[in-house]
Amino acid sequence: MPASLKLRFIKTASAADLKRIITIYRAQGWWTPGDKPALLRRLIKGSHCFVVAEQDGRLIGIGRAISDGASDAYIQDVAVLSPLRGAGAGSAIIRALQKRLKADGIKWLGLIAQDNSAPFYARLGFTPLKHASPMLAKGTHV
Repeated sequence: MPASLKLRFIKTASAADLKRIITIYRAQGWWTPGDKPALLRRLIKGSHCFVVAEQDGRLIGIGRAISDGASDAYIQDVAVLSPLRGAGAGSAIIRALQKRLKADGIKWLGLIAQDNSAPFYARLGFTPLKHASPMLAKGTHV
């Protein structure tokens, strides 16, 4: 983890943090012009945990997990600003989420690796699920 990187779990976000988080979602193509900050507030609050990564006072990455709170969790929305990728922030986000979920008693942890991100997750110990295929309901989008 880069020395100047700070990770912070949040349950609510200030207006400034919302803007900065939305910038990251937009950069990933996960935020449409019609989406409102209220949606992000609900997303953060409804997540089991939501982490932001800051470097030199600038928000550079995010990650979150959704869970039943008892046994299973999925990691979602892990992103680092493109120019800062490859320096360890993404790995630090994943490790922080894993540590938090383990401390919360979560024993099963999964994710869907999109956009050629499987090698990144494999380096962090994730393996493909045998006999499983990610699926999406008709009419929804990623």
